[in-house]
Amino acid sequence: MNKRTALIFYFLSAYVVVQFLWWGFHLIELTSLAGSNSIMISKRTSMIIGEGSIFLLILFVGIWQIRLSIKREMRLAEGQRNFLLSVTHELKTPLAANKLYIQTVTKRDLTKQQANELLNKAIDENSRLERMIDNILNASRIENNALEISKNKYRFIDQVQGVKERFESFSTIQPIQIEVDNDLIINADQFIMESILGNLVENAIKYGGPNVQIVIYGFEKNGTHIFGVKDNGPGISKEHKTAIFNKFFRIGNEDTRLQKGTGLGLFIVAKLVKMHQGTIRCVDCEPNGANFEIKIMI
Repeated sequence: MNKRTALIFYFLSAYVVVQFLWWGFHLIELTSLAGSNSIMISKRTSMIIGEGSIFLLILFVGIWQIRLSIKREMRLAEGQRNFLLSVTHELKTPLAANKLYIQTVTKRDLTKQQANELLNKAIDENSRLERMIDNILNASRIENNALEISKNKYRFIDQVQGVKERFESFSTIQPIQIEVDNDLIINADQFIMESILGNLVENAIKYGGPNVQIVIYGFEKNGTHIFGVKDNGPGISKEHKTAIFNKFFRIGNEDTRLQKGTGLGLFIVAKLVKMHQGTIRCVDCEPNGANFEIKIMI
């Protein structure tokens, strides 16, 4: 039970006790006046009916709020259970793969090229594990208000080029296209911005399909820095465009469930963008795909 729910619950409980004591007092008093003043009895009765009606209204509102809070907490608990199952699998997969690669290198007589290929695969798995752990740590820091930003001005295209090279080095994807103004200078936390772009590109790779084409763009318009990541994949349905930024949320169709993930990536992105006093939204691409557009005031 969170603080808001507890506050409503205790308030209603105290109100019920006090109100019933108050009504009891008046009913006892009405009984003593029953034979002496019918006008006084009528006024007191009206007062009790009025206060009872207000009490019932407040009670219904409180119960409704508690019901909504319970439903939210149930959804969060379900998300946490799914997260634990998912993260357990996500941790075991790269560890098991790395163990296999290293055992193969140490126990078999391989050529230098074969050994290097297996070691590079192990490095890639380790990088994926590192990104996942970073996401978990960032989510924890965000919720505990322990993550601080340190802004500085830098050329955005240099960072985008680094993200492009990093993902192309370990992913069998088509070359990532860059549509960023060469002279675009942004004032942001460079490390956090790297996490934002990394999560968006990773999502596009994960859900965009085998032949996904990814574009990282950025420009300035009317005193606002506008940038983001778009792809030509299947896109995101209208009813999910807001929910995808919730913690632990993953679209519940079978195709998505087959994909790796913890449901933290877009939640972290939205929070990090908000820390820069910016906004993020998912818009449609033409003719298909998803476009995560970020706006930050200069």
